[in-house]
Amino acid sequence: MLPGMGGMDPKQMGKLMSQMGIKTEEISALRVIIEKEGSKIIIESPQITKISMKGDSSYQISGKVVEESAISDEDVKMVAEQAGCSTEDAKKALEDCNGDIAEAIVKLQENK
Repeated sequence: MLPGMGGMDPKQMGKLMSQMGIKTEEISALRVIIEKEGSKIIIESPQITKISMKGDSSYQISGKVVEESAISDEDVKMVAEQAGCSTEDAKKALEDCNGDIAEAIVKLQENK
């Protein structure tokens, strides 16, 4: 039984949702990646439920969340070498330029 559901067990809940036109489907996946500007959210070993109602679908995702920067160490090193600056300055410039290497180098060279 689910807490707060007035004693309704999951089977009854599923039947009620079906009567209301709400369909649920479990989706199997290795991981889910959400790409944000400048970084990615990676959900490892996700539990995914697709919920469909009146032609619209939504997804409920849970699992171990890891956020990683889209800027690689190799990109930082290359920008630092080309612009003749520290890796800290190179990384900040890449973040400011949304990972655009050429734009970051030009920006750093203009600030010299």
